[in-house]
Amino acid sequence: MAFTGNYMTTSFKLDLLNGKQAFGTTVVRASTAADTYKIALYTSSATLDASTTAYSATNEITNTSGSAYTAGGQTLTGATSSSSGTTAFADFTDASWSSASFTARGALIYNSTQSNSSVVVLDFGSDKTASAGTFTIIFPTADASNAIIRIA
Repeated sequence: MAFTGNYMTTSFKLDLLNGKQAFGTTVVRASTAADTYKIALYTSSATLDASTTAYSATNEITNTSGSAYTAGGQTLTGATSSSSGTTAFADFTDASWSSASFTARGALIYNSTQSNSSVVVLDFGSDKTASAGTFTIIFPTADASNAIIRIA
């Protein structure tokens, strides 16, 4: 097993300090548009952890039938950022692939606008399989205790 947990990647933390990431609709930098974030799915052979710096196709899943999954994953929609108390957090709309026939062990959220730089590694805990069905990643409630990306 190459996945060892869920991580906000170290390079993402550095990107935040350097003003390289832009979530949501309120963007304060030279470019006024929010960045495009994607999610790619991986097999249990993938080596993804806090040191992952960018998207890679190595050990990315392939759809065994149909066309539900394409290399690079899918664009995440509904990116928002907010805060509560002393915690800032980000959220996305749940991601799903219909007519899916594949097995995934984890995922990588990455910023395709910024040279495919990594954001978050997700370890599903075990292989998850879809067989001619819908494969869905349900993001946790967007709040200071549960959001997929939280900075406290």
